[in-house]
Amino acid sequence: MCSNQISPAMTAKSETSYTHVLEEPVRMLVVDDDPIQREFATVYLTTPSAEVIAVPTSERALKRLNKENFDIVLVDFEMPGMDGVELIKAIRAESKFAKLPIIMITGHESIATIDAAYRAGATSFATKPVNWRLLSYQIKYVMRAHAVLHAESSNA
Repeated sequence: MCSNQISPAMTAKSETSYTHVLEEPVRMLVVDDDPIQREFATVYLTTPSAEVIAVPTSERALKRLNKENFDIVLVDFEMPGMDGVELIKAIRAESKFAKLPIIMITGHESIATIDAAYRAGATSFATKPVNWRLLSYQIKYVMRAHAVLHAESSNA
């Protein structure tokens, strides 16, 4: 079969209906200075049960976090002013956010960047360019793990 031909198996798969990964209710705060990334996050992560609020700065993120409830935060690493690591440290400094899941998203995959994110308190790490479908699954499983850990700690 030539590489430009489509097999019957591929056709059957492509004709299946699209399903949302994020089916459970989740409210996400996305923090990224890049307006295109914020738009992509809103378009690709919003579902009938998943809401995305996107802000351009760490300072605006902290204001929103203190006024509203979010289930998870997605933070860009490099931003002007307070960067993503500093934002995570500021979030973790507040006891009410101690268990809030945070995913660091960045184009940097160095050991130093990864270590800095986790040392600051990140729950998970994703790289750019973002595979939005894969990130949706990562959010789903981070939220699931958070729910299990929260249930276990409240039963203890």
